[in-house]
Amino acid sequence: MQYRTLGANGPRVSAIGLGCMGMSAFYGAHDDSTSIKTLHYALDQGVTLLDTADMYGLIPMKG
Repeated sequence: MQYRTLGANGPRVSAIGLGCMGMSAFYGAHDDSTSIKTLHYALDQGVTLLDTADMYGLIPMKG
């Protein structure tokens, strides 16, 4: 796994991240067992960037 530093002084994280929103009830029914297996697999592969944000784009961007 390759790793990168976020920003000038940020944490060092895996170059590949795992989006976790689908592991919640947001998209409808989900299977906790499958979600846990997916998380364990990603961690075993060296993934350290877990995107757990529940929503994007609800607040207009200010320029």
